[in-house]
Amino acid sequence: MVSDSKLAPLKDANHGRSVSLPGEAQFLNSIQLHQLEQSFREWTENSLRADVRLARRRILIIFLLIRYTGAKLNEALSLNPFEDIDTKRNLVAFHGSGPDMKMAPRQVQLSRNLSREIQALLLDPSFKAALHKGFDVDPGFVRRKFYERAKACGFLKELGGPETIRKSRAVELMLGNMPLPAVQKMLGHATPNLTSSYISFSTDDIQQVIRLFLEREASRKTSARNSFFGKIESIRRGDIQARVVLTTISGYCITTIITNDSLKQLALKEGRLITAEVKAPWVILHSGSEEPKCSAENRFNGVIENIKKGEVNTEYTVRISDGTALCAVVSTESARMLALGEGDRVWMLFNCFAVVLRTD
Repeated sequence: MVSDSKLAPLKDANHGRSVSLPGEAQFLNSIQLHQLEQSFREWTENSLRADVRLARRRILIIFLLIRYTGAKLNEALSLNPFEDIDTKRNLVAFHGSGPDMKMAPRQVQLSRNLSREIQALLLDPSFKAALHKGFDVDPGFVRRKFYERAKACGFLKELGGPETIRKSRAVELMLGNMPLPAVQKMLGHATPNLTSSYISFSTDDIQQVIRLFLEREASRKTSARNSFFGKIESIRRGDIQARVVLTTISGYCITTIITNDSLKQLALKEGRLITAEVKAPWVILHSGSEEPKCSAENRFNGVIENIKKGEVNTEYTVRISDGTALCAVVSTESARMLALGEGDRVWMLFNCFAVVLRTD
């Protein structure tokens, strides 16, 4: 078994982003994770016997917790779902085992949708009676059911193991551009030193970033391809508009201009966490490693890792130094003139008026 503390680089062929994940084992992508989840759901309800469906729902909750929180199997099995899952605050508290028993519980954010689903299951009187002592299920039995569902999907059974699902969730989060410190916190890893950032992020700040990311992931209400989680560093008011600068966990600065009315409606103030989004067509590409002299306030240097050419448009995926993947869409005619290839270093530029702020 590969240790969770060992990091190895990985490049995702579909997203064109290099990430670091525990170990060197294979993992499931988002589509495969969805297939596995659907297999569990169908299996759970595919029985005429109420007692069998009840037992299977127990396994389903364990799977959902590992799939969406990246919990270890022993963490999930040691839960008392009625005490450790807070469906009002959408939190689950995982307790350590062995030498870690005396450590404070690790609180992990749940999306509102998942929290509501678990709450509905726990409100079932028969389910509550069955779980009065916790999940009370043998780890070996759980593993066998996980392996069975993986094989039912046509996967190698090992890809359905709890450890692989945990690693797959870590990869999924990073490919979705959740900041690495937030991923590490969510999975219970030690976070790196953040003193390189222009502004400090507390534990509560990182927890808030996780919550924002999970809700966006669950709802998928935005079409913007480029998202940055950050804290507002400064606000400079003008007569009609205001200049807002936010800093990401990785220390990047994003500058935007919004109206004073928007500033008031969003109740923005220095120190508040917020999401900045930029649509891919608003991003301009500039080849070379030398920073261009231009009026675009937001500039990021990176390496092209994926190019998707179409008849009308061409999409570029560029990885910047902190591992974040950014996307730009240009006309295919412009792409031919740029003559860029995978591995080329480029600047991604967008002006302050292209940035949209979100507080939800």
